[in-house]
Amino acid sequence: MPVEQVAILATFGVVWAVLSVGHNLADHVFGQSDHQAANKGAPSAAEVADGVSPRRGWGSCLAHVAQYHLVMAVLVALAWLALPLSLSWTGLVAGLIVSAVTHAFFDRRWPVRWLLQHTGSPDFAELRAAGMNGMYLTDQALHQSALLVSALLITRL
Repeated sequence: MPVEQVAILATFGVVWAVLSVGHNLADHVFGQSDHQAANKGAPSAAEVADGVSPRRGWGSCLAHVAQYHLVMAVLVALAWLALPLSLSWTGLVAGLIVSAVTHAFFDRRWPVRWLLQHTGSPDFAELRAAGMNGMYLTDQALHQSALLVSALLITRL
């Protein structure tokens, strides 16, 4: 295998690892307040029918996404400074944009519920027992999947 291919694979591994660690730090420690977590979801259809604005929650959601991606950008920058990574600004921007858009979309919560309800897992969407939460676990799986795409973009563009 040529050295260039090994360098690409190593870079992808580092970027994926940094994004994975960054996701956990940003989603659970430094990138989200209790207020944002409680208020970032979209109102239900019943709430909208009762007069609640369908835009409710976007402020909290976007504030969280901004804080989250600040943490992510700092961690990627630190890795880029510390390691001989061959990254481009185009790839970095594209990867972070994909991450931000998908993160905001999933964090509105209705897309996660819709997905579970339409893939044969409506009960999992309602699970909140024995330390398990189906919506949270699905949300995290979707975020990690989006970060995989982001890592590919950051590495290859």
